[in-house]
Amino acid sequence: MSSEYNRTLTCDLLIIGGGIAGITAAVEAAEVGKTVALVEREHYLGGRVAQLHRYFPKMCPPICGLEINFRRIRQNPKITVLTGASPIAVHGNPSAYHASIKLSPRFVNEKCTACGDCEKACQIEVPDRFNFGLTKAKAARLPYELAFPFRYFIDAAAVGNPLMKEVAAACTVGAIELDMPERTVEIDAKSVIWATGWEPYDALKLESLGFGRLPNVVTNMIFERMAAPGGVNNGKITRPSDGAAITRAAFVQCAGSRDENHLPYCSAVCCMASLKQTRYLREQNPEAELHIFFIDARTPGRWEDFYQEIQNDSRCIIHRGKVGSIEAGGNGQVWLTAENTLTGQLEQVSVDLAVLAVGMVPTALKEPPPEVRRDEYGFLSNNGAKTILTAGVAAGPKDVATTNEEATGVVALALKQMAGR
Repeated sequence: MSSEYNRTLTCDLLIIGGGIAGITAAVEAAEVGKTVALVEREHYLGGRVAQLHRYFPKMCPPICGLEINFRRIRQNPKITVLTGASPIAVHGNPSAYHASIKLSPRFVNEKCTACGDCEKACQIEVPDRFNFGLTKAKAARLPYELAFPFRYFIDAAAVGNPLMKEVAAACTVGAIELDMPERTVEIDAKSVIWATGWEPYDALKLESLGFGRLPNVVTNMIFERMAAPGGVNNGKITRPSDGAAITRAAFVQCAGSRDENHLPYCSAVCCMASLKQTRYLREQNPEAELHIFFIDARTPGRWEDFYQEIQNDSRCIIHRGKVGSIEAGGNGQVWLTAENTLTGQLEQVSVDLAVLAVGMVPTALKEPPPEVRRDEYGFLSNNGAKTILTAGVAAGPKDVATTNEEATGVVALALKQMAGR
């Protein structure tokens, strides 16, 4: 694997986005002999998948799949990885694309051995974006415990702090560059795959559901970080307000989704993700009472097994209805009110924790390539082999397995472009 940041690069395939779709496409293309430049805006690869506790259906930690692909990248000199990298402009046609890529400074160069001395010396703490700001982290740190590249970075917000000079002095190999500049790399490529992924819908817009106002209301992605061993509270799921044990919890489906005022569409995986998350709580507290509020459960194929398991759980109660409001209750609990769509009656439930299943929003692009069209929801349209290609959730909501399959298929289209067909 090459990771030197040259000012100009020439490759067969440029991939914008280093999440699971971009990673899959990169290794598939490189292993049939094509040169690849993989560009990722964060200082690590893995995207949203890296933030998960587990993914379905095998319920294994995501690093199981990511680590294999990271090894394939490390061992393949045909892949150049650019992190902290964002496209400024991409233009051209198949067989003749040109891209300008901005490289944000990491402030740690490739001499870094990941020894951790800089983190030990660092006295500055900042909100940890990887944990959605729920925890503090040292300003000099690894992005996460098994990050790729396995190299430290310094939070840009802390670089100007005078205490950072002590951090630089602690690095005996001279890896810290507090004056590292922003750079631009020009890339010529025969084909481009846009795989920029997604963001969780902003739950602050769901005012009636209490996120941001009630500490014991969290989103589904925040809950993943609460359950992950390297996340909030080392994976022990407790009530955010006071650290109390969770004895009753509610999972709120379609939080903002299928709603003309927010996201008119279904994000495809939210029902399955919430069913998966009930297992996290059940494993930690077998006696916990769990409530799930559905408009209707969308669990096709193998995912139906998850739904059947919940239906057979005597301490899991399924409510047919959409939650209209969440308000503060006594002793730190929150009250959920929903209309049962079968009976027309209002139902109220008091729980320690409410988890909002917010939908997927395509990652915003300030200047998307003119050839790439968007649908009415902002997802990119894959218009075939005559233009820039798209893969993963950038093209529409989907799960990890489907994303991998799609990324592999898109590489086949890219190979046609490279061959001039």
